[in-house]
Amino acid sequence: MAGKLYIVPTPVGNLEDMTFRAVRVLQEADLILAEDTRTTSVLLKHYDIHGKLQSHHKYNEHQTVAAVKERILAGLDVALVSDAGTPGISDPGFLLVRTCAAEGIEIQTLPGATACIPAVVSSGLPCDRFCFEGFLPQKKGRQTALKALAGESRTMVFYESPYRLVKTLDQFAEVFGAERLCSVAREISKIHEEHRRGTLAEAAAWFREHEPKGEIVIVVAGCPSGRREHEERDYEKQTESAGRT
Repeated sequence: MAGKLYIVPTPVGNLEDMTFRAVRVLQEADLILAEDTRTTSVLLKHYDIHGKLQSHHKYNEHQTVAAVKERILAGLDVALVSDAGTPGISDPGFLLVRTCAAEGIEIQTLPGATACIPAVVSSGLPCDRFCFEGFLPQKKGRQTALKALAGESRTMVFYESPYRLVKTLDQFAEVFGAERLCSVAREISKIHEEHRRGTLAEAAAWFREHEPKGEIVIVVAGCPSGRREHEERDYEKQTESAGRT
């Protein structure tokens, strides 16, 4: 009988953000795949978990995914974790999930920590609709991606390195407009958590004077004209639907 693949979110900051179920799954798993075994070892020690660890990251996943699949088919229960947050969201995980799904292996993804949701909810920007863009291309395709988002009506969520934050905010201001509202979330769920809200120009100016550190999530308001057009289309659809009933 085949085993299962568990996708297990881990804290993005405070170690107490682990769920009871996540702890139990890691305790019971036959094998734990970790993005960085040193980072995961700290978490496992905190919860007195002594599972078998194996490295699984973006540099070796193409070589290890087939062997992991075979071990699950042979009956092992495997848990996949990343350094922080939910595996597969800007972290390794997609390839293994796709491979196991193609084999008919049962995949259980546990709900849990991710930096995206706290950042967008805390931003004060509309979160009824938002699009997650993750990390933008660093060089090739970056300007094309930004220009494609210029008319996006939904709130946009980006991940960024603190070393590139000011440059990215300047680029956003150039493409989206310096007065576009944003929120920069830093060190979510950690002691020095910070949310800097204002215009793109104001955020860029602040972090130019105050060197950013830690994990960064940038939340940017959607294009106002695009949002109005989207709302008008929704209204037209609702009116047409009401007229047919």
